[in-house]
Amino acid sequence: MVVFILKRLAMMAVTMFVASFIVFALMEFTPGNVASKTLGPYATKEQKDILFEKLQLDDPLITRYVRWVGVLTGVTKDPLQDPELGLGFEDPRGDRYFGNFGWSLKYRGPVNDTLWRRLENTLILAGIAFAIIVPLSLVFGVLSGMREGSMLDRGLSYTSITLTSIPEFASAVFLTAVFVLLLGWLPGTANMQNFEEWSWASQMVLPVAVLVLYDFGYVARMVRGSMVEVMTRPYIRTAILKGIPYRQVILKHALRNALIAPFTVILLQIPFLITGVVVTEIAFGYPGFGKMLLESALFGDITTVEAATLIAVFIAVSTQLIGDVGYMYINPRIRFT
Repeated sequence: MVVFILKRLAMMAVTMFVASFIVFALMEFTPGNVASKTLGPYATKEQKDILFEKLQLDDPLITRYVRWVGVLTGVTKDPLQDPELGLGFEDPRGDRYFGNFGWSLKYRGPVNDTLWRRLENTLILAGIAFAIIVPLSLVFGVLSGMREGSMLDRGLSYTSITLTSIPEFASAVFLTAVFVLLLGWLPGTANMQNFEEWSWASQMVLPVAVLVLYDFGYVARMVRGSMVEVMTRPYIRTAILKGIPYRQVILKHALRNALIAPFTVILLQIPFLITGVVVTEIAFGYPGFGKMLLESALFGDITTVEAATLIAVFIAVSTQLIGDVGYMYINPRIRFT
């Protein structure tokens, strides 16, 4: 087990290294040099030339990447915070610390000041949605799979296909039209402000509902399909013929085996709910991670885009690691010692 985890951690480190280089290279090859993109369109040519020389941007790409990693890991000082440049880029954490993503041109401050606050907001939204999606999907998926062809099974199939085929922006518009414009029960935005008029909970209802409606059907169908397959296995029929109570057959024999395949699908919803909810956050003005990434990309804030991309990759590979370890516990046939 320890060897397995160490191998996965090594693969995770290699993935992060490759991803960081690709992200850095892509940002470097976007139109304009780094000095111009760092200072913005209103900087003078003299200021850009000074920063170009300070950052040694005429060096090879590999050399610049190594320096960037050095700043990111806290090995070297952040050159942008050099007082001689007079840029006013001052990070309260200092000019040398692990996780220094640089200065955000759009948000006019260190990237960390905006990044972690927005990520926390998205984690709250994703956590609430995930806590609703998983139990609902398991309950309806298992009940439907136990009775293949029943009214419940057909109803779940039709509902799931319908919900997963409706894009997030369409369901957001529909729910807003009904509950905001027609009934006036809920706010049309979730900007996490104006708590005197609308409570925190009321602002979260519509964004969470959109995510649940979009994701529930897919996960429930996966659980249902796995349960149907398990219920046809010989050992299930044998247990029933032996007179074992049906409830015990389901809970002790069928359920655990039915969750092996959907386990990975359920974990894959975590990266989606954290990094793939851009449409939902934009639709309701939610100050989250996805909205920040889109705004930064449109603005040309390369440091924030780089930081957000690396965080997204880290979340994806971490989820994969958790999935591999969890899969080993659920399925003894692939367990390592």
